[in-house]
Amino acid sequence: MRLLRDEEDSTVSGLSTAPQKPGLSALRSDYCNEQVFQRNRIPARSFFLPNRFILLNGSWRFHYAPTPVQAPKVDAVGTEAPQWGEIEVPGHWQLQGHGIPQYTNVIYPFPVVPPFVPTDNPTGTYRRSFTVPDNWEDPLQLRLRFDGVDSAFHVFVNGTEIGYSQGSRNPAEFDITSAATRGKPNEVVVRVYQWSDGSYIEDQDQWWLSGIFRDVHLLGFPSDNRIDDFFVKTVFDSDYESAMLTLNLKLKLEQGCKIEFCLTDQDAKICFQKTALATEQNFDLDFPIEKPTPWTAETPYLYTLRITLRDMHEKEDIEVIRQRVGFRQVEIKNGNITVNGKSIMFRGVNRHDHHSLLGRAVPLSFVKKDLLLMKRQNINAVRCSHYPSHPQLYDLCDELGLWVLDEADLECHGFYEAVARPLDIPEDMDYQKRKALTFPQAAKFTSDNPVWREAYLDRMKQLVERDKNHACVVIWSLGNEAFYGSNHRAMYEWGKSYDPSRPIHYEGDTKALSADMFSYMYPTLTELEKYAQAEGESFTKPVILCEYGHAMGNGPGALEEYQEAFRSHRRLQGGFIWEWANHGLWKTDAATGKSYYAYGGDFGDVPNDGGFVMDGLCFSDHTPTPGLVELKKAYAPLHVDVDGTRIVITNRLDFLDLAHLSATWKIMQLSCSPKSEELLGSGNFALPSIGPHKKGHVDMPTLPPTLQQSHRDPGECWLTISFRLSRDTNWAQAGHEVAWFQHRLDEPAEGFLQPNLALAIPRVVDAELSYTVQGNDFSITIDKVHGSLSEWTINGNPILTRPFHLTAWRAPTDNDAAHDAKQWAHWGLDVLETQLRSVSIEPIDSSHTSIQINVESYMSPPILAWGFETTTSYRIDASGNIDISVHLKPMGPAPKTLPRIGLEAHFAKSFEDVTWFGRGPGESYRDKKLSQQIGIHARPINDMHTSYEIPQENGNRADTRWACFSDRQGAGIVASMYEPASDGRPRAKTFDFSAQHHTAAELQSAAHPCELVAREDVVVKFDAAHAGVGTAACGPGILDAYVVKCEAMKFGLLLRPYP
Repeated sequence: MRLLRDEEDSTVSGLSTAPQKPGLSALRSDYCNEQVFQRNRIPARSFFLPNRFILLNGSWRFHYAPTPVQAPKVDAVGTEAPQWGEIEVPGHWQLQGHGIPQYTNVIYPFPVVPPFVPTDNPTGTYRRSFTVPDNWEDPLQLRLRFDGVDSAFHVFVNGTEIGYSQGSRNPAEFDITSAATRGKPNEVVVRVYQWSDGSYIEDQDQWWLSGIFRDVHLLGFPSDNRIDDFFVKTVFDSDYESAMLTLNLKLKLEQGCKIEFCLTDQDAKICFQKTALATEQNFDLDFPIEKPTPWTAETPYLYTLRITLRDMHEKEDIEVIRQRVGFRQVEIKNGNITVNGKSIMFRGVNRHDHHSLLGRAVPLSFVKKDLLLMKRQNINAVRCSHYPSHPQLYDLCDELGLWVLDEADLECHGFYEAVARPLDIPEDMDYQKRKALTFPQAAKFTSDNPVWREAYLDRMKQLVERDKNHACVVIWSLGNEAFYGSNHRAMYEWGKSYDPSRPIHYEGDTKALSADMFSYMYPTLTELEKYAQAEGESFTKPVILCEYGHAMGNGPGALEEYQEAFRSHRRLQGGFIWEWANHGLWKTDAATGKSYYAYGGDFGDVPNDGGFVMDGLCFSDHTPTPGLVELKKAYAPLHVDVDGTRIVITNRLDFLDLAHLSATWKIMQLSCSPKSEELLGSGNFALPSIGPHKKGHVDMPTLPPTLQQSHRDPGECWLTISFRLSRDTNWAQAGHEVAWFQHRLDEPAEGFLQPNLALAIPRVVDAELSYTVQGNDFSITIDKVHGSLSEWTINGNPILTRPFHLTAWRAPTDNDAAHDAKQWAHWGLDVLETQLRSVSIEPIDSSHTSIQINVESYMSPPILAWGFETTTSYRIDASGNIDISVHLKPMGPAPKTLPRIGLEAHFAKSFEDVTWFGRGPGESYRDKKLSQQIGIHARPINDMHTSYEIPQENGNRADTRWACFSDRQGAGIVASMYEPASDGRPRAKTFDFSAQHHTAAELQSAAHPCELVAREDVVVKFDAAHAGVGTAACGPGILDAYVVKCEAMKFGLLLRPYP
């Protein structure tokens, strides 16, 4: 790519109506000048639409040019040519057939020479006509408002240049009164540049997408007398009972006017009303409100403020503005962020604007769907990462009740790579050391460069001015991953001066010099404890995690451990999971006709950061992943413990009691017999009054007499309590489950497993290459060549399509791929081979009731000199029951951990269903299982697979007691596990299992789900141990408690025909 030359010109390059020569070198233009980020833009203001407006969304004429100088001249845009087509506004041109989307996380997709951008700078020219309505009576000021244009643009009306703006996620408003005409169509032309100097500070881990992607309005404001802006604040008294409503208005007045203020509650009752005379441009008024209902994210009570501007004779309403107001006060008290005097806990998520078909042109209905889903998953906070979101998102957060961390449109992470690569800094270097080597230099490009000061300040002003009147916004943020420099200090100082009512956040300020809190990303639990304890109880600033629990692919793991840390330390006030949803763009491959959610590189975009954009709690269509289900459990607003005969309930809410919930209970007897469960009792709890952060208790339900029996039934008895909304809310209907809890009522038995072995002795056929054990209705073959259970038939029907074999590999998850999978592959765990040492059969005499075949083998990878010594014993009785006992012992220089260890087999395609006793119904792993209930669950095999948008390990079920695989007639196989014991009395063991139509290799080799071809047979894994998933794609790996250590182990697998 070529770069623009540093030359000054009095015209706006590429926009002069004078003829231009083809191939003319582009001069230094507005979009290549860091000190020009707007021309003629009206000062930023709060978001509201006047009484007169027209939405200009819809079909616009569009021309796409590879460079600005090849874009059509403004005086020629009305001339039709083949290059002109149609485009939808709002939208992105890359998603409408012009250019391609490009994804990068950190790196810039262009040479790093700020403020210059490539000469090959795709340019979209938009045009459409509008007519000023006849009923818009003069005198009017006409404005064009653009709520979002990526990345920079010039605007013209009727051939007259109106102005210029950049700051893609910030609004731009222009006065077009002098250029527009009445009584005939007006033509607006918008020339949009894909790259601008602003692109250097908009490097925000998302798709690079261009165009007019938010609403466009024609606005009609009164020209002589009007309200240009207003700022509403609420300040409580020291007891947080009564409050002062403070209002500042910026007025345009040609003569004095009257202003009426009216505040009404949700029942339309007038709480305050006053008429005042306005003669100055700035108008301030304080309204005392006695005991208003406070606003919080848990109690989002809103009042309506109506501001009416009238002429002096009160004959006419010149302008009417309605603003919803929540009474709340944000402070830092005793080192904590408080609202209305109470410390709050952020159970938050990071949210980008994204739609799989429309990119960042997200419809408001889709935004609302996101927020409703958040509320239903116990999420109480949103970080608008990393820019101001759709302007009406904040109305919805006010209404539904969500804390908002509102962030400036600012990130320049790519400068890190520009500094680090020449220094050849390895990515596995300690993060703090990398920061010390690179961040100060990276900051010099823009963040600590005074030439960029005004551009940084503009982004802070745009953020605060637009969203300042929303109760939901409790924290401003200076941006994200932009290092730290003098320009951040300037942003902070302006923010605190203009709006001292809110604290300011910036993670890049590691010493919190220009921030009111310490903020961190992806710390380990050990590091988090260190941050929490750094100043004891004398701290003055809290700690939040602006990003943690990286939710990429099959993850995140260990969410509950972070919640426990937050609850254990007053300084820790929660955080925001990264991130809400995958950013896949729906794509149909022209060659194959297959469709999938695309990520970096799928459009031929180079450079790219691959699948790192698929890191959400929701799939790209914004339906929940298993990770979001797990988060709902971790974020549950209450907790239950059992203390003897009492059930103790802890309210984890900050403001509400639990009166809005109802509780039901049931007691289930879950049997070791497949598909057998019994409801022993059920009912309702009358919840006591339990205030915020308080405890209450109810009595344990009366247990039925059957529970008084000794452990004759080897099953388990479980109490399940469900907490549901007792009444409709604006985010869920009555009956919506908020939280649940389980407790085992019976004491676990000794756990001695009693194998169901027949009394008769089966027949054995001793052939050259195999032992075949036969009964009346079964045949089981042990292969003498490999020592495996290779064939198994019941009633003449084959059970296996591939022998049982010991395996340790799993298709790497996104979290594995960051480190563990490389180590596991380094140790050859994906290519283990088995060497047979011996096969023998135990002597058969009248004292035996089964046949036992013993296999000695060695399992190891090529190249390396380590492996497992394995002893496998197959015991088979005359009923066809199979007992497989495995003893593993690592030998030589072995790896420290394994992905998993267990027996794998392929079952015949006739096995279409599975029922199991364990956690379910969804997938679960050691560190991602608390959202799944203990019970007896059933699913078709086809539904046991989780279709992650990048195929990987999935579908595991943890803490399983037994699993029954059956055909449509109900016949099948029951599997359970045990721990062999030296006393000869094996103990029942829970295990992990999965069943699906894909092997690990098939999952690993596929880039998209559409590349997976379902096998006819069923790939089944019975794991004695299966590792957790962690968050190592960006954060801590699997916690020590959840790894599988490579060490000697014994386990047994029982397989029984069913019924």
